[in-house]
Amino acid sequence: MSVVIQSSTFDVPAETRLLEKALADNRINMGALATFTGSVRGSETGASDDAAAYGELLALDIEHYPAMTQLTIEAIALKAAQRWPFLACRVIHRVGRLAVGEPIVLVLVASSHRKEAFAVCEFILDYLKTAAPFWKKAIFEQGEQWVAAKVSDTEALDKWSLPSL
Repeated sequence: MSVVIQSSTFDVPAETRLLEKALADNRINMGALATFTGSVRGSETGASDDAAAYGELLALDIEHYPAMTQLTIEAIALKAAQRWPFLACRVIHRVGRLAVGEPIVLVLVASSHRKEAFAVCEFILDYLKTAAPFWKKAIFEQGEQWVAAKVSDTEALDKWSLPSL
């Protein structure tokens, strides 16, 4: 498991190769690799009901508390490891000013089977959105505004508390 918080962008193919290399001899057991890349959208609907008054979204400023953020994301990955078997996991989350279209987050999960790889990836992302201490400020053409948490992100966690059928 590896968690990286950085201001610079990332190269998805290079990160994938690093994960596969880290598996070394265990690579023969990898039947699936789930990859998710999240990017800054051209609109930030969580910023405000009247965001149109500010003009076009230009960027997001993402702030964090470094030590707490690192520990929280590691704890999320450990929770995933307690629920599903997987071979490797890498989470990269960017901070600082990110322009529209730039990548924010990368989650890579290697597993023996696709079901576990996808589940771990989705679990980590759902908890990143709600538990990791990041604060986003939307930068518009004519102003800026802090982005509020979305009820739908919190509701997405409900599926993880249900018992497996």
